[in-house]
Amino acid sequence: MKQGIAALPQVRILGRHAQGDPLTLFYTASGIECLCTGSELWLELNADYAQCEPWISIELNGAWISRFPVAAGTSEVCVFRGMTPGTPKHVRVFKDVQAMHDDPRHLLQITGLRWEEGEFLPLLEPKYRLEFVGDSITSGEGAIGARQEEDWISAFFSAMNHYGRMTADALGAEFRVVSQSGWGILSDWENNPHNRILPYYEMVCGLAEGERNAALGAQQPNDFAAWPADAVIINLGTNDAGASHNPPWTDPATGEQYAQDTTPAHQARLEQAVVDGLCQLRRCNPGALLVWVYGMLGQELCPLMQRAVDRYCQETGDDRAFFLPLPDTTAETIGARQHPGVASHRNAAAVLTEFLRQRLD
Repeated sequence: MKQGIAALPQVRILGRHAQGDPLTLFYTASGIECLCTGSELWLELNADYAQCEPWISIELNGAWISRFPVAAGTSEVCVFRGMTPGTPKHVRVFKDVQAMHDDPRHLLQITGLRWEEGEFLPLLEPKYRLEFVGDSITSGEGAIGARQEEDWISAFFSAMNHYGRMTADALGAEFRVVSQSGWGILSDWENNPHNRILPYYEMVCGLAEGERNAALGAQQPNDFAAWPADAVIINLGTNDAGASHNPPWTDPATGEQYAQDTTPAHQARLEQAVVDGLCQLRRCNPGALLVWVYGMLGQELCPLMQRAVDRYCQETGDDRAFFLPLPDTTAETIGARQHPGVASHRNAAAVLTEFLRQRLD
């Protein structure tokens, strides 16, 4: 048998997506989940890229069994074969690599599934829905690979060694990711004020540029009501802290310069941006916990974040917004590219899981 994802209602689509076939996977950890009784299962894929090839991970019955780059063009990949017909096999397929703002050709699609001797069974409903909004940490950058790696390549992104995946699995939740490496609240780490994640938050994947991504629905409004989050976890601020110690960015079009700094006036502006961001997130997610987390790569802005969240709660009367410091990455938990490694993600997930368990149950 062979069918597209849209014709298989028992197959759960993971991550933000536009409707219809083929299924385009935009953000980190987008993919599919299914319960298949067949003896074999194959993915039909379509991929493209100029710089950053897409990678995927395959999980079978809770075990991470495969990880590989997807070649440009169409291909067919075996998820499993030769297994006992009639026995349910739980499968998750995750895109490991983030959406690539700087590579508009970056593309990964599941064009169909092919299987033998079986069917797809309904999945249990997740206990919760969690959305993670952030930067390179939330893109899983450096969560796989040797510590000495410094090359910025697709291979060093991971959706499996990810605090979001670990937290969601511990809580029986489904999760989604909205993230971009280097981006922040007021600017990216190089002080470019155009590279901010929250202005793109209300689109499916607005940061995926180019005519093809637009045609695939990346700039469509996200349907928040179709997937109401129980908690939105925001992990932003690391790049703003870094930018405040970096040289100004010069706009090539106007010659104007922009730079974050540590002066009281600028810190007040950053604090207000956190408050405004929480207002936006609450408007989009009226029933969710809002948890602003920070600290996996330095804790310089912890006092500012705490003040901003406290101010938001006082000014709006919202009693379901929180600030949660996460454990800092150490020499023992560092990963590739001077980013949090799997041990650091595990430590963060333990803290976040306990925090959410106390407030969601």
